[in-house]
Amino acid sequence: MSTATAVARPGAVLADLLPASRVRDAALVIGGAVLTGIAAQVAVPVPHSPVPVTGQTFAALLVGTTLGARRGFLSLALYALAGVAGVPWFAGGASGAGMVSFGYIIGMLLASAAVGALARRGADRSPWRMAGAMILGEAIIYAVGVPYLALAAHLSASQAVAAGLTPYLIGDALKAALAMGALPTAWKFANKR
Repeated sequence: MSTATAVARPGAVLADLLPASRVRDAALVIGGAVLTGIAAQVAVPVPHSPVPVTGQTFAALLVGTTLGARRGFLSLALYALAGVAGVPWFAGGASGAGMVSFGYIIGMLLASAAVGALARRGADRSPWRMAGAMILGEAIIYAVGVPYLALAAHLSASQAVAAGLTPYLIGDALKAALAMGALPTAWKFANKR
């Protein structure tokens, strides 16, 4: 498939601009997992919270958006499974499923599929729709991560929200703003080629 065909075809995501093959798909899935693992190493501790600020959620949402729902989900599943198996690429070089923040990783699996499905419907081509997709993806991550944090760390609901949601809202707004500029711009550049 030529680049011009992929760009014009409704339902395409950025990864579809590359020549189609199983090798491409495998490389994209592995690459997305590695990107997420690298981004997780950018970890800044948050006072009074066991959950650091990382680049992990942003990477997971970008992986879902650029690869589409199926490949994005597979990429984050590979990331999660390899981390549980001992690859030290969760936030701060952690691994295993015993972390109180593991719910956020489960949420990232679901969020990558959701934003990937929205990208197939063109959400990644408009700044405002891209911002909406990112906000929805973040909401999915929190919808799983915060209750998991409450259970795993034996926190009340309000304590879990204070430790696992509230400190991250400004950063999430910045991530959405970055994505709303970057992905539609990438499509404009691709359409000019």
